[in-house]
Amino acid sequence: MNLLILIDKIKNSPEYNRVGMILCHNGVVRGTSRDGRKVSGLKIAVDHKKLIMIIEENKKRPGIVEILVEIDENKELSVGDDVMFLVVAGDIRDNVIPALDDTLNRIKTTVTQKTEFYL
Repeated sequence: MNLLILIDKIKNSPEYNRVGMILCHNGVVRGTSRDGRKVSGLKIAVDHKKLIMIIEENKKRPGIVEILVEIDENKELSVGDDVMFLVVAGDIRDNVIPALDDTLNRIKTTVTQKTEFYL
């Protein structure tokens, strides 16, 4: 996984002249679960059909030029490892920030399933 490659892909797009903002999310394996237990790592499963649907829907939002997602799936990840990169490019922050927020929340709630491993 490489966040800079995703950003460069957007910058090399013929639509890049419409971009005024590139907003990135970098999800990382935390050392504790939401309920406070110590975590040694996790594993992510991805529903690719739902992921494609969410990306395509959000790319239709006003001002959005591109949405790219990379998820490190189906392997055991350790604390501190990158889990997901989400990059949203668009015209202005009033359009880009809500698109990233909605895309991220929908991915987390309907696309990915995580299995945490505890110490």
